[in-house]
Amino acid sequence: MSPVQVVLSRQDAAGDWIAQARRLLRAQTPPEAVIWSQEGANADLFADAPAPPETTNPTAAAPEETTEEAGVLRLLLLHAAPERFALAYRLCWRRRQTPGLLQMAGDRDVHKAQRMAQAVRRDMHKMKAFVRFRAVERDGETFFIAWFEPDHHIVAAVAPFFQRRFAAMKWSILTPSCSVHWDGRALTVAEGALRPATTHDDPVEAAWLVYYASIFNPARLKVAAMQSEMPKKYWKNLPEAALIPELIRGAAARTSDMIAAGAVVRVARPRRGGAG
Repeated sequence: MSPVQVVLSRQDAAGDWIAQARRLLRAQTPPEAVIWSQEGANADLFADAPAPPETTNPTAAAPEETTEEAGVLRLLLLHAAPERFALAYRLCWRRRQTPGLLQMAGDRDVHKAQRMAQAVRRDMHKMKAFVRFRAVERDGETFFIAWFEPDHHIVAAVAPFFQRRFAAMKWSILTPSCSVHWDGRALTVAEGALRPATTHDDPVEAAWLVYYASIFNPARLKVAAMQSEMPKKYWKNLPEAALIPELIRGAAARTSDMIAAGAVVRVARPRRGGAG
């Protein structure tokens, strides 16, 4: 069989993949006959390869969109690894002969897909936790801009979270590969951007720094755990990160002062039955 070259769009590669995968499965095109790429990335390497014929074989399963398995596939498609498209299609192809394939953690493809999905899930969590908006005045109106550097293609998928949470604000989240904008009415996805210049006169940011310093509890400081949850790669985009070294250095003295003043120092204790 001649190789089938599938070129996915840059703007919505995951959505494009779903449509193309369904077509390929209906045509019963095996994984080894498909070459996946995106626009601008060797897209013309096999430009003359034929597209698969349209068929209506009812036994050819298409990627489901309502199951837990599909959730893994959708996360997998947001991973940055170029092989994600081929891996996702190979799993869809194989599970036609092996129902419940994606529940078999010992399978090599499944294990890899689950690890990649978990990496995407963690990146999405970090974006929700570490995006910081800065106020910008433009034509007498206040806008909010944030800069974030994700590891994977998660920006459009996470954007509705910020739309719901900051519906009353007009904001933009800029990243190197993709940007999202909310104007109070519509959420739009655009090309990536350059990192904006940092401003130091944002009153919202100043208030946040005062608040962050006030809630910092030196008695519960665990530096290794903090750096695990807030890796240093994110610090350059977090205004409160500038306070962290000084807060860490002064933690012991502040704890002593709290004890001397009779403050109650609460220390987290493990719950019975495992971590909660």
